Amino acid sequence: MSDRGIVSSLRYLFADFIGEDDAEPPFLPEGLPEPVMALASEAIHLLIDYQGPSYASLYVDRLRRFVGKQGVDDTMLAEIARLMAIRMSYEDPIRIAQLKLTELSGQPVGSAGSVDIRKFRLEELISALPAVIAEYILDAVEWAGLAHKRVSIRFSTKSRFGIRRLKIEAGLRRWRPLSVRYAKERVWVERWLHMIDRALTKQPQAAPAIIHTATMIVGYGEVYRQGMMDWNAIIDGLVKPTFDGVLALSDLAGAVTEARAAAVPDPRQSALKRKIAELRARVAAGAYTTVPSS
Repeated sequence: MSDRGIVSSLRYLFADFIGEDDAEPPFLPEGLPEPVMALASEAIHLLIDYQGPSYASLYVDRLRRFVGKQGVDDTMLAEIARLMAIRMSYEDPIRIAQLKLTELSGQPVGSAGSVDIRKFRLEELISALPAVIAEYILDAVEWAGLAHKRVSIRFSTKSRFGIRRLKIEAGLRRWRPLSVRYAKERVWVERWLHMIDRALTKQPQAAPAIIHTATMIVGYGEVYRQGMMDWNAIIDGLVKPTFDGVLALSDLAGAVTEARAAAVPDPRQSALKRKIAELRARVAAGAYTTVPSS
């Protein structure tokens, strides 16, 4: 993570920790191209609702790094802005409770309400707690072999009790920056942005492919876990070695596309690991060519 990224994250964390976030909503970055303004403005409103003005300011600080940067056109900047907003508003139980509560505003008086049942991994639920508590619990459930146990959670607007529970869960958002999950997401976003920045310097034609790797990570539960594992495998096996000069991939974008096509739901990542090994072997043999995806 860059020094600027660390300072922005700490400034946001401190603002939220000392009390209610009453900071002013941030302005759009100076010099932001007009075609990106509406998208970035929507992202700011989304993140204020998600966590607060200071969190939206962190988004603006991150986006500002790419405004006017060589090699970043309006389309590329818009994709960075869009995908970063999605990742910064990641789905955790707190967010799902927030969204469930919004249904109440659109319901007619006397409506019966509804119930959503979501399946999380136990470690995922614990990771939403402040790290000072969660780390001890995570160690215990890992030791007991229960970390990946699936747990069903009800999000209900059908009763006063259900609505009260949703409000309590949604209210936990102020503690989100202290959670294990937040720390992991912060590191991920910074690493993703860092890889984009390195692509612009080392292999500019690969930058769009690196930007779009963010779409690999979605949702929660097993889908989220699989996406995160696959993303790290591709970055660590192909992207970073290429930027470090260890792997001479002349067409990194094509290699990333091939690897993503091999990423299927599989906790062992067998097909993906074989594909990455194959791509690396082609480079070693001096016969690297991309294979068009069907």
